[in-house]
Amino acid sequence: MAVQNATQGGRDWSKVLGMGTVMVLLAIFSLPTLIVLLPGMLPTGVAKVCDRTDQRYATFCVGGLNLCGVFPYLLKLWTDDHSINAAANIISDIFSILVMYSAAGFGWMMFMAIPPVVSAFLTVLAQRRVTFLRSLQEDIVTEWGPEVSMIDDADSKPAPVANKRR
Repeated sequence: MAVQNATQGGRDWSKVLGMGTVMVLLAIFSLPTLIVLLPGMLPTGVAKVCDRTDQRYATFCVGGLNLCGVFPYLLKLWTDDHSINAAANIISDIFSILVMYSAAGFGWMMFMAIPPVVSAFLTVLAQRRVTFLRSLQEDIVTEWGPEVSMIDDADSKPAPVANKRR
């Protein structure tokens, strides 16, 4: 019953509460980091809203590469001057925003391009396996005779075994 109440309406409120708590703590203790993270990770939020699958592959792909684009600027903020003015300078620099969003765009491109490549590769592997198994089947039929292969005639099928009771 508690699980049903937690996910009522299709939303897991424990996750929402956890993210809200993290955001409030980040705003209290590290506001400049939050100032860079919110606009920098915006494409990840869009990917999360757009991704309706259970596995959330688009969110992970876009989010991971988006974080890779934001991380150098976070390191610069943490190592040089951790102030609101430095965070505002990073966010107002068009090149830094371009790097962050381009990394997320590359994540979208990977999400679109990699699954068909993997699917084609797995199809080729499956076809090779089928040809190998067919050649193995032919070898067995030549060695043991056609009796070991599947028989298509309905007349030659053995009769079902009757259930014997004593």
